This record gives sequence, structure tokens and C-alpha cells, in this order.
Amino acid sequence: MGTTGDGVLPRRVIGTYALGSMGTGGFATLPGLVLIYYLTDTLGIAALWAGLLLALAKIWDVLIDPVIGIRSDRDLAVTGSRKRFMVAGSLLLPLFFILTFAVPLQLGQVAGGLWVLVAFTATATAFSLFQVPYMALPAELTISYDQRTRLLSIRVLVLSVAILLFGAGGPALRSLGGENQWLGYFLMAVVAGLLIGASMLASARVAPRGVRRTMPQAGLRQGYKQGLDVLRRSHPFRVLLLAFALQGLATGAMLAGAQYVATWVLHDEAAVTFLFIALIGPALLFAPVWRAVAQRVGKERGFVYSSVLFGIAALGLTGMLINPGPWVYLPVALAGAGYAGMQALPMSMLPDVITHDGLTHGPGNAGIFGGVWTAGETTGMAAGAAILTVVLAASGYAESVAGAAVTQQPSAITGIILAFSVLPAVVIAASLWVFKRYPLRESNFNQPHEASTGHEE
Repeated sequence: MGTTGDGVLPRRVIGTYALGSMGTGGFATLPGLVLIYYLTDTLGIAALWAGLLLALAKIWDVLIDPVIGIRSDRDLAVTGSRKRFMVAGSLLLPLFFILTFAVPLQLGQVAGGLWVLVAFTATATAFSLFQVPYMALPAELTISYDQRTRLLSIRVLVLSVAILLFGAGGPALRSLGGENQWLGYFLMAVVAGLLIGASMLASARVAPRGVRRTMPQAGLRQGYKQGLDVLRRSHPFRVLLLAFALQGLATGAMLAGAQYVATWVLHDEAAVTFLFIALIGPALLFAPVWRAVAQRVGKERGFVYSSVLFGIAALGLTGMLINPGPWVYLPVALAGAGYAGMQALPMSMLPDVITHDGLTHGPGNAGIFGGVWTAGETTGMAAGAAILTVVLAASGYAESVAGAAVTQQPSAITGIILAFSVLPAVVIAASLWVFKRYPLRESNFNQPHEASTGHEE
């Protein structure tokens, strides 16, 4: 498949590209949902140590993403396509993902934690091999402002399906292990890992061929230098990335906290499935709504509206402090409606930022933009999970090994609720304060000779 210029993107291109989000959504959702809980409530690792292990894996991910970005740009210059990186990540990820949830329980807490650290770090690296070039593709598939919105809206629709499938189906697969928690997690990892890898591999076919660019330098030092360069020179990119990373922190905290809310607040471990249905069902319905809103009032205002809706809904969940119950599914559903716009609209603005930069600095840097973007997104999601573990530790959460019965203190329950409600709402407000400085509008692309007005502070 090649680039399609500024014309209408074929449905086949859109569908094949969007299919990759079945894999990226699965990987973003399932570890974020169950990995911390797996460490604390199956392997018996203390919450702070569990958070540290996850943070170390994510730090590596953040460090490697810009390097993968510049090497992806180099591969594009040499081969005319980013496909090789995407295929490599697709094939390696299932193996390492399965190993992450295959820790022999007899290893003990220290060795088991190290096992997870090594396996999950390898999994994250394989994921980045696919994700970084995948994020760069929209800028190379079309130069049309509206077609990118269309492309990314369909992608987010598939992403929402993936979140629902893996968020609800993962715990359901785990439950098939019955009392044998190890078997349940292993079964979940095998099915999910293979499905993630297969969808990513199929999507790699959409990578355009014959897109020759000037060959960039691809050393480690040069990779970080170019990542810092795009951050320094592109004010729109800095603003959009920081706002999106902050929102990743908010959603990461809620994602990692969902299983704790189901188990200890709603007193039903299986309720995590219904929480996901309540979240993603409205997200599926509202994905085309936010696209229509963006066409009417602009991507930027649509992003603000969706974020406000999510933040208000999250704040409403503080009512669980007084009376937890089935009513929580309503604010979760409202959050899901907002979440669809929070995902689709920034992702459709990223190719605009890349094109805007290319008007004055030349094309061929989409990979490094994708690498820095992925690093920022990863940082936000990891920070959300890490902050949750800090809240759990500070509120006195009691970890346990598989099969052991524990009772949580009231302070621990309060901590879980606040991390699931107030924390995301405050962070969403901070992201909107940052986003006020985003300068690009559709007019920047309709009048390319004036595009530099939004380029520098």
C-alpha cells in the first residue's frame, strides 16, 4: 500500500491501519488493568515494590522509544517503508507477554518480581518496535487535515473495541483458572498475547512503500538529540504531548485501580468486567459523535469538551466514599463518552503537528515524533499506575499471595476510591490548563505560507 496524497483514503487502508489498534489497545489495557494487581495479590509483592518494578520497565521504554523512532526514520530512508520494525515487534511481543504472566510461584517474591521485570521490559520493547512507526504512519498516509481526522476516528473506534475486548475478556479468561490463579493468568496471557500479535502483524501491511527520505543519522546520541530537537522547536508538539501525557496519567490511575475498586469497594472481583462495559460501550457510541463535533467546532474545542466531561464524571465517583453500589456505572459511562474524544482528537492532531513542523524543517521526521509521543504516552500511563501504588502503600493496603485471605483497613478503601476519582479529575484539569497554549488550527493548513505563526513561542 502506498501513500494516498490529499485525496480520500480508501476504506481498505483505513481498516488495515485501524486493525493495529486492536493490538495497541490490548497491550495498553490488559497489563495496565491486571499487572499491578497480579504483583500485589498473586505474587505477594508490596504495593510500592510493585510500582517500582513497573516504573523501571517503563523508564526503559521511555529511553528506547526515541531511539526506535530515529532508527525507524533511517529504515524508511533505506527501504522506503517502516514495515520491518512493525513486523519484528508483532512477532516478538506474544512470547514475552506470555512469559510475564508465567512466573513459577515457588520462585518467591524477589525472584518472581525480577522475572516480571525482565519479561515485561522485553514485552514493552517489542511493543515499541511496532507502536513508534505505527504512530508515524498517518502523516505519511495522507496530507489531508480532514482525512486524518477520519483515519484516527476509525482507529479510536477499533481502539475502544479492543479496550472492551481485553478489559472485559482478560479477567473473564483469568477466571477460567478457577482456584488456580497461576493457570488463569497464563491462559489469559496466551490468548491475549497471540491476538495482540496477530492484529499488529496484519496492520503492518498498511505501511507505505517507496517513501524515500534523506537518511538521518541513527546513533544513540543522535536519537536523543533529535528527540530533544523536535520538542524544543515545536511549541504545538510540546503542548499537545504534555496535555496527552497528563491525561494518560489520569486514565492510567483509573485503569490500574479498576480491579481494586471491583474487589474491595464493590466486593465483586468480576465487577471489573462490568466497569469496562460501562466505560467502553459509550466510547464506541461517541467516537463518531466527537468526529462530528470536531468538524463543526474544531478538534481543539472538541478535545476540551470531551476532557471536561471525563473530569466531571470521574469526580462524581467520590460518592463511593458514602455509598458504593451499582450507581457507579453511570458516571463511568459518562467518563467513557468523554474518553472517546480524549483519544481520537489528540491523535488526529499529532499528524497536523508533524506536517506543521515539516513545512519549515522538511519531511522525514515522523518516526522521531512518534518515538517521543510514545515515550510521553508511556510515561503518563506508567505514572498513573505508580501513583496508585503510592496511594495504596500510604493508605495501608495489605498485599497477599495467591489463595490467602486478607482484610483491608477502611483507610485503604478510601485510598482506592480517591485514586479512582479525585486524582484523575485533578489531573484532567491540569491537562486542560496546559492545552490552552496549543496554537494550531485548520487555517494553519489551509494557508500553508502562514503556518509559521504557530511554530514558535
